[in-house]
Amino acid sequence: MHQGPTFFDIFWLLLILFSLWPIFQQKNLEWARLRLIREIEKKRKSRVITMIHRQERLAFMGFPLVRFITIEDSERILRAIRMTPDDMAIDLIIHTPGGLALAATQIASALAKRKAPVRVIVPHYAMSGGTLIALAADEIIMDSNAVLGPLDPQLGQFPAPSIVKAVKDKVGKGREVKDETLILADVAEKALTQMKNTIIRILTLKGHDREKAERIADLLTSGYWTHDYPLTVEVVEELGLKVSTDVPKEVYDLMELYYQPTGQTSVQYIPVPYGEPKKGEVPVRKPH
Repeated sequence: MHQGPTFFDIFWLLLILFSLWPIFQQKNLEWARLRLIREIEKKRKSRVITMIHRQERLAFMGFPLVRFITIEDSERILRAIRMTPDDMAIDLIIHTPGGLALAATQIASALAKRKAPVRVIVPHYAMSGGTLIALAADEIIMDSNAVLGPLDPQLGQFPAPSIVKAVKDKVGKGREVKDETLILADVAEKALTQMKNTIIRILTLKGHDREKAERIADLLTSGYWTHDYPLTVEVVEELGLKVSTDVPKEVYDLMELYYQPTGQTSVQYIPVPYGEPKKGEVPVRKPH
């Protein structure tokens, strides 16, 4: 006689389903991202590459994973560049707090060498190494409220320009300086020189004259601004870089597919646009 499923059968089935559900969700999200990326490519006739560092959830445990620019990022972007025809434009969408200088330099160098147009799109922010990558673009496309950041090297918790300045001040006043501090200052000077030379090389590859490249490199690395100082669209324009605020709408839609809060978000709003409806649209009532 055939017996129906028991309680334990249903229990184990539900357990397996709940265990696999995060994987299904993640795969569905990845497919949605790829579909939208392809839509942007068709519209802009370019290769679209994304480097979006948002806090994601691990598949099973749900713990947050904070992300930065890594060697793995540079490997994947360099592979995408190699797969792109020489005469095809590249749109690189970046959202990052920065990361490993080596990886950012590799990406920037590869982009700077391309003959076809390179556009770096910044919907929110691209700090530190993200700014270095943006310098390799023929055009930086930023949201009107997006920001870049300075490129002064950081040694541990201290900025290189401040280390060099502190040691010079002490030596100039005849004060004793520990050997370890002198070594740190020597490394800091080397890091500053290397970053300046990298910026100058990338900017000259993109057609900027040497004097302008040196001026920009000095401003970004000398400690004129703190490392987290926001460089707005207006500041980027003053530096003499080509920048616009024509961020495609699809890029904002794409960013929504990376937003995965790990708990109750502190920001809430009714997710519909407000304003006068266009012809043929149903008006949206504003909440009281």
